[in-house]
Amino acid sequence: MKKYQVAIWLGALVVGVGLGLLNVPAVNAVMNVVATIFTRLFRLLAVPTIVLAIITTLASLGNGREMGRMFRITLTYTLLTTTAAAAVGLIYYLVIAPGNLPPSVIKAETAMPDGVSLSYTDHLMSVIPDNILQPLLDGNVLALLLICFAAGIAISKMPAGRHKDTLINGLNALQDLLFILIRWLIAILPIGIVAFACQMITQVGSGVMADSLGKYILVIIAGNLTQFFVILPIFLLLRGINPFKALRGMAQAVIMAFFTKSSAATLPVTMECAQNRMGVAPTTARFVLPVCTTVNMNGCAAFILVTSLFVMQNNGIDISFTTMLLWLLISVVSAFGNAGVPMGCYFLTLSLMSGIGADISLMGIILPIYTIIDMIETSENVWSDSCVCLITDRTLRRKIAAIPGGNDSGK
Repeated sequence: MKKYQVAIWLGALVVGVGLGLLNVPAVNAVMNVVATIFTRLFRLLAVPTIVLAIITTLASLGNGREMGRMFRITLTYTLLTTTAAAAVGLIYYLVIAPGNLPPSVIKAETAMPDGVSLSYTDHLMSVIPDNILQPLLDGNVLALLLICFAAGIAISKMPAGRHKDTLINGLNALQDLLFILIRWLIAILPIGIVAFACQMITQVGSGVMADSLGKYILVIIAGNLTQFFVILPIFLLLRGINPFKALRGMAQAVIMAFFTKSSAATLPVTMECAQNRMGVAPTTARFVLPVCTTVNMNGCAAFILVTSLFVMQNNGIDISFTTMLLWLLISVVSAFGNAGVPMGCYFLTLSLMSGIGADISLMGIILPIYTIIDMIETSENVWSDSCVCLITDRTLRRKIAAIPGGNDSGK
C-alpha cells in the first residue's frame, strides 16, 4: 500500500482542486469543516509528538558526547541552510528590485489582523515558560522545546535503577501509542487532502493579488523555489545523498506541509516518512526533526528579510549594503525563534517592523496573499527539516562506521 500512497494523495489533490473550481457554496462549507477537523487532529498529535520524541531521545542517549555530536551537526546545517535561504532571497531582491507602492494605496487597503502583539520582546519572553502546563495548552513549541530538553537531560542523569527504567519505559510506551494514532490518521488522510485542496482553490479565487506587488511576490516565490530545488539538493549531494530519492521518500510530508501551513502540525508525518521510507535511525529522527521544526525555518528567514527590506524601502529608509547584511543576520536569528505554526513568519515580521518604528500598514496589503506564500514556505521548511535530518543521520552513521568495531545500523 505504501507504494501507492503518493499516487493516492495526488489523486485526492486533483479531486479537491476539481471541487474547488466548481465553487459550490454547500460543498465549500463541508470541505472547510473537514479541513478544520484534520488540522485540529494533526495539531493534537503534534504537541505530544514533540514532547515525547525529544524527552525519550535525550533520556536514552545518556552519553553526553553522542547527544552533543547530534545537536552540533543539526545546528550547523540548520544555520547553513537558513543563511543560504536568506541570501538567495536577498539576491533575488537586488536583481528583481521591487518598486514602491503609492502611499494612498497603502493607506486605503490596510487591513491589519486584530489582537497582534507588536513587541518582539514579548515574543522572546513568551519562550520562557512560567507554567509547565501552559506551553502544552498554547502549543508554544519553543517553550516546549526548552522544557523537553531540561526533562530529557535530567532523566539521562538519573542514577540507573528501577525508577529510571520505569519512567523511560512508560514514556516509550506512550510514544508507541502515539505512533499508532498517527498511522491511523495518515491512513485516512486522502479525505483531508481533498478538503485542503478544495479550500486552497477557494482561498486563491477570493484573494487579493495587486499588480503592484507582483515583483515582491516574484522575489519571494523565486527564492523559495531556488532554495527547494537547487540549494537544498546541493547540500544533500555534498553528503552523498540522492536528492531525488530523498524528495520521493519525504513527498508525503512536503505535500502535507503545503496544505496545513504548519511544520509543527506536519511533524508526525515527517517523522513517519523519515523512519519508514528513508530508513533514518529512530533516535536521530525523533531528536532532529522536532528541533528542526522549531529552529530550521528557511522559508521564514527569506520572508523576514525580503519583506523587511520591502517595508523599509516603502517607508523611505535608506537601505545600504551594510543594512542588507545586518538584516540578513537579523532574519536568520529571528527565524530561529519562530514556532512552526501558520502565519508565524508574518507576525514575527510585523513585530520586527514595529520595533524599528516603521509604518506597518503595508503588511495589511501583504496579508491577503500571505496564504499562498505561507503554503510554499512551509513546504520548503519541512523539506529543509528532512534534508538536515538525512544529513545528520548519514554523518552519524559514517562516524560510527569509522570506529573500529562500530555498527552503523543506527537502530
